[in-house]
Amino acid sequence: MITYTYSEARQNLSSLLDNAKKEGEIMIRRKDGSTFMVRPINSVKSPLDVAGVDVKISSDEIVSSIREIRER
Repeated sequence: MITYTYSEARQNLSSLLDNAKKEGEIMIRRKDGSTFMVRPINSVKSPLDVAGVDVKISSDEIVSSIREIRER
């Protein structure tokens, strides 16, 4: 696990975050000895989050189809 001093972390935040993403976690240590862990958060997407499909039908055609189905 990579450990940075507070000054190193402050000066190189972008590369520190890249390392945290690659390594899984990194530590930052202050002069007083306190230590902090930085870990990336894995975003979880919903399985229902899908792209829409453009079927090129008008709203009138949709309403007409729904009415036809309801009449059955």
